[in-house]
Amino acid sequence: MVAFGKYLQRKQIEEWRGYYINYKMMKKKVKQYAEQIRGGSQHPRHVLKDFSRMLDTQIEKTVLFMLEQQGLLAGRLATLRETHDDVLAQPDISKIVQLRESYRDVGKDLLQLLVFVELNAIGLRKILKKFDKRFGYRFADYYVKTRANHPYSQLQQVFKHVGVGAVVGAISRNLHELQEHEGSFYSIYDQPVLPLQDPVVESIKAAVDKLTNSTSFLNFLAQHALIMQDDLQTPSEDNIDERTYHFNSLLLNLGNTFLYMVNTYIIVPTADDYSMSLGAAATVCGVVIGSMAVAQVFSSVYFSAWSNRSYFKPLVFSSIALFIGNLMYALAYDANSIWLLLLGRLCCGLGSARAVNRRYISDCVPLRIRMQASAGFVSASALGMACGPALAGLLQIKFKIYNLTFNQSTLPGWVMAVAWLFYLVWLCISFKEPVRDTEEQEEQERSNPNETTSMTDREENSRVVEEGLRKPLLITSGLKVEDEDDCDESEESAEDSRRPANSFGDAYRLLTPSVKVQLLIYFMLKYAMEILLSESSVVTSYYFGWTTSSVAIFLACLGLTVLPINILVGSYISNMFEDRQILLTSEIIVFIGILFSFNLFVPYTVPQYVISGLVMFVAAEVLEGVNLSLLSRVMSSRLSKGTYNGGLLSTEAGTLARVVADVTITLGGYLGRNHLLNATLLPSLVICIGSIVATLCTYNSLY
Repeated sequence: MVAFGKYLQRKQIEEWRGYYINYKMMKKKVKQYAEQIRGGSQHPRHVLKDFSRMLDTQIEKTVLFMLEQQGLLAGRLATLRETHDDVLAQPDISKIVQLRESYRDVGKDLLQLLVFVELNAIGLRKILKKFDKRFGYRFADYYVKTRANHPYSQLQQVFKHVGVGAVVGAISRNLHELQEHEGSFYSIYDQPVLPLQDPVVESIKAAVDKLTNSTSFLNFLAQHALIMQDDLQTPSEDNIDERTYHFNSLLLNLGNTFLYMVNTYIIVPTADDYSMSLGAAATVCGVVIGSMAVAQVFSSVYFSAWSNRSYFKPLVFSSIALFIGNLMYALAYDANSIWLLLLGRLCCGLGSARAVNRRYISDCVPLRIRMQASAGFVSASALGMACGPALAGLLQIKFKIYNLTFNQSTLPGWVMAVAWLFYLVWLCISFKEPVRDTEEQEEQERSNPNETTSMTDREENSRVVEEGLRKPLLITSGLKVEDEDDCDESEESAEDSRRPANSFGDAYRLLTPSVKVQLLIYFMLKYAMEILLSESSVVTSYYFGWTTSSVAIFLACLGLTVLPINILVGSYISNMFEDRQILLTSEIIVFIGILFSFNLFVPYTVPQYVISGLVMFVAAEVLEGVNLSLLSRVMSSRLSKGTYNGGLLSTEAGTLARVVADVTITLGGYLGRNHLLNATLLPSLVICIGSIVATLCTYNSLY
């Protein structure tokens, strides 16, 4: 872990050293401003003016150099094009090979330029955060708003790949023309879906995607997982190898995620009937469903801490707890005990190992497939959410074996108990505990005590280019770069500024207003979704007389919308609009869905309930992906590791929302089933309005 200033110096290209932002100078200036304001020798207004001028100068220097380099690259491509035409007119293998290498050289230089822009963009974000933290201002909001929205914005040149697309297109097209495609006379423009196989082009594409924060479907889907990562990492710095990565172990983690989500939602269509058969009110289903979430509030913490030492043991404990919990849930019917039913669900919640699943992907999956693994985590969750109610709809049978009753209420418990038993056996046979970092270091010291490795920046970039498709450029960072807290003597010590949070109190102190707003939004969307799902069986049976099968089909259809909607947003919408624009729009659509769900008209119709519920659910799913994407960007890097990490905080916020929602359903039941719908939707509406207002207040910091 190093300070960003030192990291910037180490990564600089020597010939371009004078064109990087002077991060060290700006950091000293921030310290001087603080001393001047404290001593009364400088007015805050003059400090803001001077700091703005300094930032403008630094950005202008960087942008003008970037444009100059783009011009040089364009000139080289124009010269190569003339040679290109001559070679195609009189084909010669040696000349074609030489020309392709020349195009690749241009691509490698473009890669260096993209790394140059990325380093400067990160430095700018960090110095703005440091300034706001030191003075308690929201200057970053003002600066980004005034510069980014200006018609002659230079800031957009830093954060967006203005002009780079034309260079990338020229390199891609010309390299493609030189490739041998027997019987094919198409260009990349005629076949846009044709994969670009040259490693240089793929590396450039990865760098451009990172720089512009644009997302493919996999990227967008992976955001839902909130696998906390750092700003900078090249695959050459990835220290995960075959000793730590095991494909079957990854599948077991995804299987745990899938089964847990099935376990969560398989009881939703029948929870009200089960409660009534045990002598409780139908609305007690809120407590039955929510008791699993109550236990998860606590289990997330100890599972997150446990994953610091092991992955296998927490998964074994999770499987056993869920097996026992489902048995208790199934046996509660014959025991005629609502308390055994609740205890079984609590036991299931104690087996929630989602923190372990996230941590395994973050720490034990190589960069080259981490995005796919994160997307797999979300896909497994979405599939489990859809399969749970669908499976409940199929279990509409009744029979007895000895004194044990098997019906639509108990079969979900029996089926999941068997599923977890099989999973436990598979886990014990196939899981491979990864080698820990400390174990790796000790092993390396024993086997190679005198071996040292070093590599220049140019060699690293060259290595990235050569590895191409296997190792896409600039995804995350294995080298932890210090955030806004780096290295001032007057601030906290270097060790304190880099260590992860070791308590919820430490984690809370690291939360900026932007982070708090994103957590509020996450709470709101999980609350609204839980209200819709958990009370669906009670509401639909009261207003429409739906059977368990009808409720199961409705919930399964909601779950099946997750992946198609994410494909649409991740592949198209996220490339046309900024994340913050999608965030605010989604919140407004959630608000509209909640508003139209109220029973304000008589009679309350099926189309009104289904359409409003679908609108709210789909908008909440879109909102979740964008929300977690922004959360990972505005959250302190100190929350990327350790027990009390960003993933745990978001999990706790979502779990707490589910608990509050389920308690709201139970309390609303005391008003009568005719008032339950409006009584539970009203808090959702209020929280949604609050989140929209909070988003507007921090909108300009979500960049």
